[in-house]
Amino acid sequence: MSPESANTLAGPSSSSASTRDRLVDTMAAALCRRGYHGIGLAELLEQAGAPKGVLYHHFPGGKAELALAAIQRVVERLAASLDRVAAVGADPVPMLRQWLAAAEQQLSRSGFEHGCPLATVALESTADDVALRAALAEGFATLRGHLAAALAAGGIAPPRAIRLAALTVAAYEGALMQARVAGDVQPMRDAAETLLELIGAEMPSRPSRPSPPSAPAPGPSTSGTDR
Repeated sequence: MSPESANTLAGPSSSSASTRDRLVDTMAAALCRRGYHGIGLAELLEQAGAPKGVLYHHFPGGKAELALAAIQRVVERLAASLDRVAAVGADPVPMLRQWLAAAEQQLSRSGFEHGCPLATVALESTADDVALRAALAEGFATLRGHLAAALAAGGIAPPRAIRLAALTVAAYEGALMQARVAGDVQPMRDAAETLLELIGAEMPSRPSRPSPPSAPAPGPSTSGTDR
């Protein structure tokens, strides 16, 4: 699940809350496509339809603080989508297949521009970006935790679910990055199929329903009519 595109609102009728949401969604969309350093503050404000004073009213730390809020929102949305997988409480493979396919379709529809903002920002961050890296690390940990919960809800032992979740997040991010630069979704499809096969093999076997008793096979007549 990815951030919704921010709608540009204008006019004094916009509420304070909607202005803040618009700023956060605009930044989230920018992080997906261009990363943190790929968009300037002036362009970001223009896309959000917000003056600079409004930005600093909601985010005194400026662009950096806004980016942290956008990362948090992206993580919340992704976690919520994974929670819906866990809520099924059964085999998570079909739901995960749908979840991964949706990410693949979104990348393709965007012309291979819509990546994962966590990975995009992580790759361009430096050791000086302490708060940014901390938010990214927490975001990845949150996603691993929610995914592990979904796998455990399907019957996989929690320690194993944690390791499978770590592998899934790492493989997904790497495949998404390769697909984006190649302009081809095949790396995502290959990674998804391999992960789903692995997770499916880890699922506990479920007892099948007993078959109804078969009708007795016809035997020799006992009616006494045979002579």
